[in-house]
Amino acid sequence: MTKYLLLLFTCFPFVVLSQNDSTINGKIVSESSLLEGIHVINLSSNNGAVTDSRGYFQIKAKVSDTLQFSAINLKATQHILKENDFSTDLLLIKMESLITELEEVAIINYKSINAVALGIVPANQRTYTPAERKLAAAGDFKWYSPLLIPLGGMSVDGLINSISGRTSMLKKELVVERKEILQAKTSDYFDRKYFTETLNIPEDYVDGFLFYIVENEKYTRAMKDKNKTMATFILSELASEYLKLKESELLKNKQNEK
Repeated sequence: MTKYLLLLFTCFPFVVLSQNDSTINGKIVSESSLLEGIHVINLSSNNGAVTDSRGYFQIKAKVSDTLQFSAINLKATQHILKENDFSTDLLLIKMESLITELEEVAIINYKSINAVALGIVPANQRTYTPAERKLAAAGDFKWYSPLLIPLGGMSVDGLINSISGRTSMLKKELVVERKEILQAKTSDYFDRKYFTETLNIPEDYVDGFLFYIVENEKYTRAMKDKNKTMATFILSELASEYLKLKESELLKNKQNEK
């Protein structure tokens, strides 16, 4: 009898240990590149963990525990742990991306907060950029209607500025200003990671790419129409063209160095 009791007490620690939680090492596998901050919850014990930037995680669990995985950009999934999960070096969990297809996305510039809503200017009044105001003041931009009938309605100031070349210079400034505004809008709607990670534009080339795209009439029209879907499609085409252009320039420079 004493021998049986001794054997029972000898085996008992192993029974207890087998019921304790073990550490599971895992990794999230997904088409999405955003794998950081995914929540891993053990629904059986209510303990949790969060993935690192590469999707790796560690969590305490045991056989038959249910692990739940959730993130804003991924479809939630669950996994019931089996014995063989504990014998592998890394538990791989596949998660699908959440994709929302839209026929058309309109770009909205916070219409509820503007000078008209605040009562600063009357409704339906034409607004002007700094370059447009300069051109209007020069007498060429149709901001007002000065009458100089024999000269086609041009003002005296307009005639002088036209002869001196100032009007021509201001028109060029207006073109540059509109391109700068489009660059700024592009940077607001598409963050820098979009250019480097989605369009595969090298970091050093992003600023040059912004100058390149504002010269494209199709892209300019899409942004003017606030059609983000079309603008995104055109950006993809322009990125391919730009990378080929830069590759050609690099090859040409190497040939010239020889």
